[in-house]
This record gives sequence, C-alpha cells and structure tokens, in this order.
Amino acid sequence: MGRASFFGLLGAALSFVGGCATSNDSPPKPGTSYTPVFRADFPDPFVLEHEGQYLAYATNSGGVNVQMATSTDLTSWRALWDEKTPGRRHDAMPVLPPWVKEGFTWAPEVLKTPGGFVLYFTARHAASGLQCVGAATSQDPRGPFTSQATEPLVCQFELGGTIDASPFRAPDGQLYLYFKNDGNNPVANKPTEIFAQRLSPDGLGVMGEPVSLLRNDQPWEGHVVEAPAMVERDGAYVLFFSANDYGWQDTQSISSYAMGYATCEGPLGPCADAPENPILASTSQPCLSGPGHQSAFQVDGRDYLVFHAWAPTSSCRPAHQGRYMHIAQLSWNDGAPRLAPLEAR
Repeated sequence: MGRASFFGLLGAALSFVGGCATSNDSPPKPGTSYTPVFRADFPDPFVLEHEGQYLAYATNSGGVNVQMATSTDLTSWRALWDEKTPGRRHDAMPVLPPWVKEGFTWAPEVLKTPGGFVLYFTARHAASGLQCVGAATSQDPRGPFTSQATEPLVCQFELGGTIDASPFRAPDGQLYLYFKNDGNNPVANKPTEIFAQRLSPDGLGVMGEPVSLLRNDQPWEGHVVEAPAMVERDGAYVLFFSANDYGWQDTQSISSYAMGYATCEGPLGPCADAPENPILASTSQPCLSGPGHQSAFQVDGRDYLVFHAWAPTSSCRPAHQGRYMHIAQLSWNDGAPRLAPLEAR
C-alpha cells in the first residue's frame, strides 16, 4: 500500500505479536521490541541485494518518484542522494512514462532478469484518475529506470484500479506478478482482492488471465487486503499480505493496519488464510504503529522481512512524520513464518 506520505526523522519502536487483532474496542497488547533500521519517511519498502550491497526502494516522498537507500550490513542505512543536485535525494525513476500523472508513485519492487532489471510501480493513470501498475527497465538497479509505455502494464479499471505489484520467480523459473485491485478507493467502493498473473520471461508483459487468491473476508482485515508478497520454501508457498486501514483512525486510537499470511498450493493458489492472523500488529508497550507492506528477501540462505511502521509519539499516537523502515529475521516452523529481531551481520 502506498499513500502520500510525511517526512520525519524521529525514532520509533516496533513489536511482534502473533494472533492479536487490533481495534478501537480491543486495546493492543505488549510485544517484543524491534528497532527501525532507517529513520526517515520511507513507506512501502523493498530490498534488493546487489554486488555486496543492499538497495532499498520506497514510495514517493519529497518530490522524488522512487526514493532509495543503501546499506552494507542491513542494520545501518543511508539515503542515496542525487549526484548532480546537492540536497536532493536520488530518484530511481526521474522521468515517468507517458500514461502517468506525477505525484502518486507507490510501492516500487525490482526484479533481476537476464536482460537487466525491471521496476514494478504503482502510479496515477492520467486518463482515468485511477492508480495502475507499470513496469520500467534499467541496466543498473539504481536506475534511471525508464519506460515509454503509453498504457499501464495492469489496470483493473472495472475494479477500481490496481496497486502493489510484486514479482515472484517460481522454482521452475516461471515469473508471476501479484497485485491488488484498488477497490477501497473512495470512487470505486468495492471489495479488495489479491490477484496473481503469469509474466512473460522478460518480466515486461502479463500472460493469461489474473487469478483471485484472497479477498477481505476476515474481521481483522477490515475493508482492505493488499501488499502481496509470495515466498516459496521447501515446496511450500506462503503469501504475505497486509490488511485494514494503513493510517490512523483518529488521534485517540492506534492504527489497525496489520500483517498476515496465507498458505497456497502453488503460485496461482488456491490460498487459505492462516488461523493465527494477524502475525504482526500494533502494540502499546513497546509502541508499534501500523506495521505492514512487507516484502521478503533472502541473503546467504537466511530469510528477512522488510516493512514499514508509523513513527509514533511516546504515547503511541501518530507523530505525522512518516513511516520508518524495519527489518526482521524470518524463520519457519512447520511451514509457518516466525519473526525475530534483526541480528547484526
């Protein structure tokens, strides 16, 4: 999920809790403390390992379409800055495709292919006003990513648009794209679903028809399921996703945004919600505010989950200064995901 965001430089604390739904009527429970790895407004993060470095991408902020940060150890991150314009952050996609209206570039994710790198992103479709998914290419993962496409790669116009594209390479090499229809936008007012569709070998085209895997049909999910991220381990498929309102309902309540997962029989499903959902939700002690929009990545055989959470005040209310990037270690217990604090590398 990407939404217009705020810039901030204050700290936040994060917690892990299993099986705890949050709402205004059910106060969040205490959890295990985590620490943000990047204290800046960096929503909807995605991490790519490249030549001994870690590159992170995030939703637009501060006039930058696709902002980036870099690290050598996962725990210490710095923003990438524009080499030609002092004081301006590096933009991985400084020029948007012809179909895009500027200002609403969300949730970038990058796939390495034999032909280079493909950046999947959400942006405002100028002709319809809906959010849609596009793809851009570059030989360098830092960009500049470019596209001359006159239409989006995927846009479910009849379902409110499409956001949160996430690529996945199956063990047999087949590529898939996961995305969510933007049915919860104020104009559409439709249910939200997570879909999967095959990608062409170069990652630049979709094939066949999209398949619905999940929809918002559980109480903790509210009106929204989004931010899909598929992972395969030892033949088992797990689809992470986020749900409920990403923001704050009012100044007296904590965000109900949370993370869950589903088990799937294959890349195109069918999928079933895990009974322990949500696995990561807001907590009061130590303060955790709306964790979500997760993405999984692997380094040297170890799994990690990157996600964002709001920067809160000491009373666990929103500081309105943005969403910080967090990384947790991801392990598996009989196929079920488990999170733990990030260890220094």
